[in-house]
Amino acid sequence: MTKDSNVARPLRQKVIGILGGMSNQATGEYYRMLNERLNSRLGGWDNGEIIIVSVNFGNIEYFVRQNLWAEAHSYLLEKVERLERAGADVIACVSNTMHRVVEPIMATRQTPFFHIADPTADAIRKAGLRKVGLLGTMSVMQSDALRQRYSQRYGIELVAPSDADKQIVDRVIFDELVRGDLRDTSKREYLRIVAGLRADGAEGVILGCTEIFLLIGQSDLPNFPVFDTTELHVDALVDFACSTSVP
Repeated sequence: MTKDSNVARPLRQKVIGILGGMSNQATGEYYRMLNERLNSRLGGWDNGEIIIVSVNFGNIEYFVRQNLWAEAHSYLLEKVERLERAGADVIACVSNTMHRVVEPIMATRQTPFFHIADPTADAIRKAGLRKVGLLGTMSVMQSDALRQRYSQRYGIELVAPSDADKQIVDRVIFDELVRGDLRDTSKREYLRIVAGLRADGAEGVILGCTEIFLLIGQSDLPNFPVFDTTELHVDALVDFACSTSVP
C-alpha cells in the first residue's frame, strides 16, 4: 500500500477484525488508534477497513468474576464466528484477560490471530530487558500460562505486585477504568505499585490491561520503560494490514 494518489479505487486492503466490548473504553481507543495510524501510513483520506463485534461487558465481568471460563468460551466462540463470516482477514481481542479464552478458540481456526503478549514481548526484548513488572486484572496477574509464554518464548521474567496491591489494581480496572472513570487517587496508587515492582527488581512495567494506559503512561514514569499492550497490539495490526498483499 502506498500514498499514491493514482491508486486504483476502491483500495483493496486487509480487513481487521476486532473482538471488542471488553471494555467499550478500550474498543473505542483501538478504533481511533488503528485509523490514525493507518491514515498516517496511507495518507490522504485513507484509513482502515475494520469490523467490530462488540460483546456485552456485563457478561464478561460475570464470567471472569465467577471463573466461568467454559461459559466465556462458548459466548466468545460465536462472536469470533461472526467476525469470520463478516470477512475479517485477521482477528484481535482487545482484552488481555480474555486471551485466556480467545487464544484456544483461534488455535483451531485458519484466520490469523495476533496475541497481545507477542508484540509486547518483542518490544521488551528489543529494549534489552529480562525482568518486567505486570499490571492487569487479577486473572492476568495470576496467570501461569501468560508467565510461561513470556518466559519460554522470549526469556522474560514477569514480576507481579503483592496480593494486596493486586486487589487494588484489579478493583480500579473493573470499578473505574472500564467506565472511563479516571481518578487522581487511583493514579497515585498505580504509580506507588509500579515503584514497588521496581524495588523488587523489575526493569520496566507492562500495562497488561487495555484500559490502564488511560490512567498512567510513559510520561508518568520518564526513567522507567513502560510497555503499553494496547499501543503495541495496534501497531502490530497496522503492520499486518499495510505489509500483507490482498489476493
